Amino acid sequence: MAVVASAPGKVLMTGGYLVLERPNAGIVLSTNARFYAIVKPLHEEIIPESWAWGWADVKLTSPQMARETVYKLSLKNLKLQSVSSRQVVESRNPFVEYAVEYAIAAAHVTFNKDKKDMLQKLLLKGLDITILGCNEFYSYRNQIKARGLPLTPESLASLPPFTSITFNAEDSIGENQKPEVAKTGLGSSAAMTTAVVAALLHYLGVVNLSSFSEDQSHGRKDDSDLDIVHVIAQTAHCIAQGKVGSGFDVSSAVFGSQRYVRFSPEVLSSAQNAGMARPLTEVIYDVLKAKWDHERTKFSLPPLMTLLLGEPGSGGSSTPSMVGAVKKWHKSDPQNALETWKKLSEGNSALEMHLNTLRKLAERNYNVYECVINAYSLLPAEKWLERANEPSQADIVKELLGARDAMLGIRYYMRKMGEAAGIPIEPESQTHLLDTTMNMEGVLLAGVPGAGGFDAVFAVTLGSSSKNVTKTWSSLNVLAMLVTEDPRGVSLEDHDPRAKEITAAVSLIQLQ
Repeated sequence: MAVVASAPGKVLMTGGYLVLERPNAGIVLSTNARFYAIVKPLHEEIIPESWAWGWADVKLTSPQMARETVYKLSLKNLKLQSVSSRQVVESRNPFVEYAVEYAIAAAHVTFNKDKKDMLQKLLLKGLDITILGCNEFYSYRNQIKARGLPLTPESLASLPPFTSITFNAEDSIGENQKPEVAKTGLGSSAAMTTAVVAALLHYLGVVNLSSFSEDQSHGRKDDSDLDIVHVIAQTAHCIAQGKVGSGFDVSSAVFGSQRYVRFSPEVLSSAQNAGMARPLTEVIYDVLKAKWDHERTKFSLPPLMTLLLGEPGSGGSSTPSMVGAVKKWHKSDPQNALETWKKLSEGNSALEMHLNTLRKLAERNYNVYECVINAYSLLPAEKWLERANEPSQADIVKELLGARDAMLGIRYYMRKMGEAAGIPIEPESQTHLLDTTMNMEGVLLAGVPGAGGFDAVFAVTLGSSSKNVTKTWSSLNVLAMLVTEDPRGVSLEDHDPRAKEITAAVSLIQLQ
């Protein structure tokens, strides 16, 4: 029986660059853009010769990229070896490969002898893995233009689910450089890795994700199974990247929207230093038993607020190179760097405080809160203070304006940091767009998510004002994406009607 698991993409609203170092926190919102992994047996029965040779067949399919890679999995050292053609081998997916190897190693570490025998039999049937990403992870601007459609969310919605992914072929220089996938910056690799790890761990019986349905996700107390998913996904993602990042993208893919403080990089030293001589099971055992000291606190936007993302079509930025430039500046001018980081940290904390207070005010008197939000969704921020007639309304307006001021401060110091480091964290074109956005009716916040650059902009709107923002963005050649906040983390899709739609979509794409 097929297991379908999904994990969300992310938007790092605050904490860009700072979240790389403890104890700085970042607010990361998980989204409705989800990556799906489908795991099922490759063969109905165990292949007789598999017993003798000690290997299992693994097939990885990515229908959106028209790719299929076939592997042999050594049941002794749990390593994958591609047996596909050279062209396919060159386009291998290290994130999925490490996810498969580490998830199976986790099963060996976790199981007793009886369960290991069952695991062996299950693996000898082979693994058939399919990965699919929602359209929101990728840029379809060129396809929309080619169809003669306007740059609107409605045009995006007209595309079939899991539309084939195009490549930035013009970015390739020479025959040996692979073209890049046009992405929107939602963390597709983290969501994909997490979905594959979750699906495999559930399929192999290491964890049981059935209890983490959407209805129960906010009331659960025991996250031990999700902790295993998190550790394995975090390890696979970092090793595939070749560096230990902050991990906020994987954490939000597993647990959903949150306030996040990174783990100490030392927890992954075993995986980083693993040599061919050391068994993979020992490496994963060390990683699972390490002291993971990351911090996460539940967080989501206050009621009646909507997250919007806009794709300016400016070409995108290289996050690793921008991070490298900031680190270089930090070392060369530590005094000014620390002062800027302190101001940014204060702004991040202030924004978090105001948003949390707004959520509490909504819980205390929702009717008044709803009245204020709906009224102010029709007005620009400069008019909000004039309409605060009662003390209860004044409290809400105070927090709304405080949140705006905090975001303006964050943007100022992010620009200052970018100028000092010589990188476009908030490029001039983005500054103009964000200022225009924040002056619109019903817009609370606007900024550049994560590391900034030319990838995307975000806005947080009040009430129903988002429609006006998307219209204005379209007139400015900014494509409003079909992305909203969804605080749900990793999920098993067994009781979700989308599971049938996904498997049907796979069959449809493969027939095309």
